[in-house]
Amino acid sequence: MRIFLYGQRIKNQEEFDYVNQVIEACTKKGGQIFLYTQISRELERFGADISPFELINSTKELETSKIDLTITLGGDGTILQAITLIKSYEIPILGINLGRLGFLANVEKKTIEDTLTEVFNKNFTIITKSLLSLKCNMPLFGSFPFALNDFTVNKRDTSSMITIHAYIDNELLNSYWADGLIISTPTGSTGYSLSCGGPIVFPDSENFVITPVAPHNLNVRPIVISNSHKITLEVEGRTDSFMCTLDSRYETITSKHKIEIAKANFGIPFVQVPGLSFMKTLSDKLYWGYDKRN
Repeated sequence: MRIFLYGQRIKNQEEFDYVNQVIEACTKKGGQIFLYTQISRELERFGADISPFELINSTKELETSKIDLTITLGGDGTILQAITLIKSYEIPILGINLGRLGFLANVEKKTIEDTLTEVFNKNFTIITKSLLSLKCNMPLFGSFPFALNDFTVNKRDTSSMITIHAYIDNELLNSYWADGLIISTPTGSTGYSLSCGGPIVFPDSENFVITPVAPHNLNVRPIVISNSHKITLEVEGRTDSFMCTLDSRYETITSKHKIEIAKANFGIPFVQVPGLSFMKTLSDKLYWGYDKRN
């Protein structure tokens, strides 16, 4: 199995030990390791010998290396960065959580050895998560205008709210007077949208969640629509520019930008080993079903 290890930073000796555990376990089981250039530098900083491994630093190198599996080392943000490199090549991702919450990176440090044993024994399933696609009348987000979690538009340098006109299939849904608006995939429903009062949506729901950020009108609530629809956004306010994000990336836009959100024509496959279902992740991360009073 040809394995691509992706990570950005190793913060301390403890994290290095876990990364080294992943490398040793994969090598012992016959895996061929490829390292993302950034994490290879981090490993060298901690004194590791990376000479046995090939380095990958671009999408083209990833494609020609014929990778079977990507293992990300970090948190959910690391996965969001990794897919900008993987793009539409549909290489399965296994996220090992070296961070805190970790809905996407749901393999905990204490289960690394057991999880990798299941992977090499091919005892896993593939769950493909949908992305949203962004189109705009002006260049925005370069060569990868896609998001696994969400697209947002927010006010920038002022306390004044902004107005976001939202259309579904060219019919006006609402004009949101708010600090911002979030368009989330089911995967992103447990992220920024959730913190703004949005619902949790199961990964296979084929929906978009539209969640306002601090809306001025109290009768405005998050809504869920099928991702077969197209959402068009126009923004205006007292200032000339606004902030928009696509997962962990951000750019500045103006009222001249006309943005269209739709379901992307490809998805991102994730490895799911036995015992790591979405409901199990919800229970573990949100402590559902646990009550210290009992």
